[in-house]
Amino acid sequence: MAESLRDWEEIRRWRSARRRELLERRAAMSPRERRVRGAQARRHLLASARWDRHAVLGIYWPIRGEIDVLDIARDHIRAGGVAALPVVTRKDAAVEFWKWDPLARMERGFWNIPVPAVAEPVRPDVLIIPPVGFDPAGYRLGYGGGYYDRTLASMSPLPLRIALAYADAELPTIHPQPHDIPMSLVVTDEGVRATGEAGAPDARTDYRTG
Repeated sequence: MAESLRDWEEIRRWRSARRRELLERRAAMSPRERRVRGAQARRHLLASARWDRHAVLGIYWPIRGEIDVLDIARDHIRAGGVAALPVVTRKDAAVEFWKWDPLARMERGFWNIPVPAVAEPVRPDVLIIPPVGFDPAGYRLGYGGGYYDRTLASMSPLPLRIALAYADAELPTIHPQPHDIPMSLVVTDEGVRATGEAGAPDARTDYRTG
């Protein structure tokens, strides 16, 4: 059962605690478990999410035990598509997506995450996002910096949004706010767990002014 929270500060504290718990759980996975569950999640992703071979696929460089999708991106590029990595240019700005060539030079960006050395911004048609947690309505719990919130808010029309996570990262709710945008699909090692676009705005309650 979801907890009843009264205001935005209480929700922020709750999210911070759940984020810490989920990251600790993910870090505790053995390398073998991570490989097996990651492979299962990728199979479900490829079976359930279809995109055009020429689409711009927004991905991520995996950190902190996130599911690795770089081989999916390489295959997409070989088939004639484009893949792009997120680049933080300013801490208070939306993320940019720069075209990724697996053979091109990379450099260290914010938090030492590899990014393309040459800026070639593109707009993703499909966005694969690695949440820390998610809920049945398709809302995601991120690392708390608000980068994807700002990025999605700046995109019109929205791309296809796929959260790729381990199944045990599911929460009863993340207590979504008006700035939270649901995912189109949530894919895990156990299959497709949620779709967030039908009826999802009704799940959002704005506590920030309460």
